[in-house]
Amino acid sequence: MTITISLYTLVLIIIIIGFILYVLYRIFLPKVVDRRISTYQNELLENHISEIDELYHKIRGWRHDYHNHIQIMIAYLELGKTEEMMKYLRDLDKDLSTIDQVIKTDNIMVDSILNTKISIAEKNNIKVTADAVVSDKVAISDIDLCVIIGNLLDNAIEASMTVENEEERFIRIYIAEKMDQFYIYVSNSFEGKIKKKGSKYFTTKDERQRGYGIIRIDGIVEKNQGMINRQSERDIFATEIILPLSY
Repeated sequence: MTITISLYTLVLIIIIIGFILYVLYRIFLPKVVDRRISTYQNELLENHISEIDELYHKIRGWRHDYHNHIQIMIAYLELGKTEEMMKYLRDLDKDLSTIDQVIKTDNIMVDSILNTKISIAEKNNIKVTADAVVSDKVAISDIDLCVIIGNLLDNAIEASMTVENEEERFIRIYIAEKMDQFYIYVSNSFEGKIKKKGSKYFTTKDERQRGYGIIRIDGIVEKNQGMINRQSERDIFATEIILPLSY
């Protein structure tokens, strides 16, 4: 009889310990995940700042050299070296295309993120088409908006780089006020497989990092009472985000 009670007691203790571990798991796991997401996001923001700073210094450097470029072209003309001048112009245009601001959305922070990411995409032979205007009625903060756009474009760039045929690499960006809502659309080429868990998509490459970015986007959209839709079809991945406007 004593042995039977001891076994029951042992089983009860194991059940209690298991329950305590389960409760602790439920309490602390979200905190661990949040901390990892926060660390990932801080690293991402540092990368964004570094990319913007690099582009800014390139622009300053080009402006500093502007007078020298003019003098060189004048010298070529005076010497009648038309072919040399044309080659110089082509090289100059190629260099300038890497720093040229292609998007003006009426939002300085979004301009910075978009133009740096587009510059990075084009350096990797990804064709980018973009049409973007940020309404002053957007309810979301500039920081949250830049986090969404930065994550979307980082994912799009990395996915497009998996396409071996560089002529087939592309990213399409559309940001606008649409039907009394703020609309963000990003689509891109990709090659390979994308995992789907429920309604969520994850790339097979560096899934953990990509997962954090997606979780961060979803969290911001939910916080701002927005909607998000992702679709994958025929080597094209697309994300649509709808956010409310403030009146």
